[in-house]
Amino acid sequence: MSTPPLVSVCMTAYNHEPYLRQAIESVLAQVTSFGVELVLGEDCSSDATAAICREYAGRYPDRVRLVTSDANVGWRANYRRTFDACRGKYVAYCDGDDWWDDPLKLQTQADLLESDPSCGMCFTRAKNYYQDTDAFTPDEEVHFTDFDRLLLRLTVCNCTTLARRELIARYYDEVHPERHPEWMTDDAPMWLWFAACSKVRFIPVFTAVHRRLSVSVSHNTDYRKRIAFCDSLMDISLWFDTHYGTGRNRLRIRHRRSTVALWVLSFHGSAGEYLARWRRDVKQTPLLFFSPYPAGLLVKKVLFRRQKTKKP
Repeated sequence: MSTPPLVSVCMTAYNHEPYLRQAIESVLAQVTSFGVELVLGEDCSSDATAAICREYAGRYPDRVRLVTSDANVGWRANYRRTFDACRGKYVAYCDGDDWWDDPLKLQTQADLLESDPSCGMCFTRAKNYYQDTDAFTPDEEVHFTDFDRLLLRLTVCNCTTLARRELIARYYDEVHPERHPEWMTDDAPMWLWFAACSKVRFIPVFTAVHRRLSVSVSHNTDYRKRIAFCDSLMDISLWFDTHYGTGRNRLRIRHRRSTVALWVLSFHGSAGEYLARWRRDVKQTPLLFFSPYPAGLLVKKVLFRRQKTKKP
């Protein structure tokens, strides 16, 4: 493709052999009136992911390009170099284990961005697919586009987005996510930045499927890893509230972080672990001592454990 396409699709892949073909085919199935390129970022997988990427790049040389290296560079660097290779005016994200189920996704979103120059990013609804149980559920019905509410509850699913490339590049230049190794995701800070620095619009249609894997960082079945990921999201929100907001959401964000962790611990772990987390949160933010939620969740935890022990 000699002429730069209007849209580039940024797809990173690492050990995605069972899912990658479905992801790629869903991009190639898009029906558009403009050029679309798929940029595959493959990070030296230990399965057949690289072979699948080479296969599609060879089969569709005008539509698919492969970005890789001789050594693994890690998810964050792979994410960035794949974006850097994108040439389109707009960039869509679709990880190698997700897929699109609306062939008009890109056309619908590009039409919106072309008609509204003030809009930096748009996103849609998504279905959740639980790999372990082969079950689909819709995402949350409520979706936010304003910075303050997204700080507390990020309702943007990465595989549903389309954004202006120039603004994504500006995000990288301003925020430098590579300087924050404690951030366990790159898409959450990106979309918070868009909400703070540009107009975000939501299209209330289903266009994509987000695959939930029990071994993923964001949906891990290990409750401690789930808490760590949620803590990371709230730490990202605190950083953005400090640097791009007024700081007025700080207490609300810390309350949200504590409540989510305690809610998970009300189902998992010991009462001692629950109380240790509560004491840590209160030490960091003394006003949390007056929140009624921890006591209620602790009662729930005790009753829940009693019910479990009573079962034959």
